[in-house]
Amino acid sequence: MTETRTQLRTPLDAQDKRLLAALQRDAHLTAQDLGALLNLSPSQAGRRRQRLEAEGYIRSYAARLDARRVGLTVQAFVQVSMQSHSPEGAKSFARLVETRPEVISAWTLTGEADYLLRVYCQDLSALNSLIHEVLLPHPSVARVQSQIVMDQFKADAPLPT
Repeated sequence: MTETRTQLRTPLDAQDKRLLAALQRDAHLTAQDLGALLNLSPSQAGRRRQRLEAEGYIRSYAARLDARRVGLTVQAFVQVSMQSHSPEGAKSFARLVETRPEVISAWTLTGEADYLLRVYCQDLSALNSLIHEVLLPHPSVARVQSQIVMDQFKADAPLPT
């Protein structure tokens, strides 16, 4: 029997949690910086970071852009209800969503809506096009409901560690 990647993970200790919290605040921290924060040598801190990367705790490093500065002035949450719940329809809808750069995240849900999409668009016209020319014409989609974000008073936060 082959062990899965999750079975190979080492439980997180307090140092690992502090390291992960620090990297979520600033992914540019060097092994030297992490060592100073954790009271470890740079090589120990670097090895911990490498282990957490290898075990899948750290999935990637990315820059967070300012949506308005790059011309994306409308953020919305779009709820999608499906006509049918066939596996083929779900796969087809997932493929459609994956091709759309405006959709930055998507979730399957319990309750009235089947999917929740978080989207960023240049303007209301672009949001309207996404809904009426892309999502609603999909053969499995029954209904789409959108909520436009007026203000985001808490930015996407790091995960609690």
